Amino acid sequence: MNIIARFLGTVFALLLATQVIAGFFVSGVYAATIVALLLAVINITLKPLVLLIALPLQILTLGLFTFIVNALFLLFVASFVEGFAVAGFVPALLGALLITAVLWVLDIFF
Repeated sequence: MNIIARFLGTVFALLLATQVIAGFFVSGVYAATIVALLLAVINITLKPLVLLIALPLQILTLGLFTFIVNALFLLFVASFVEGFAVAGFVPALLGALLITAVLWVLDIFF
């Protein structure tokens, strides 16, 4: 998929999650852009290593552990980005599911 479309899809999904999920807050487009940029960097650098370490859990849960890793990355980014807050693990997990769903739909078209 086009990198720009994926990036803009992540920004859109973050803003959509603010409207749909209670406990998920993004102050605006600027904060969503910063969060999307940081998530992209984390997904490129840390995610392959974390998924490799968690490979037994990945196999055991048939890949569903990826959503938990994505939720933990959202909580990690929320801990130091001003204007982005996640109230707990459940809103982070729902946000990870929503971001994945939006990017999956975009992947169909791009």
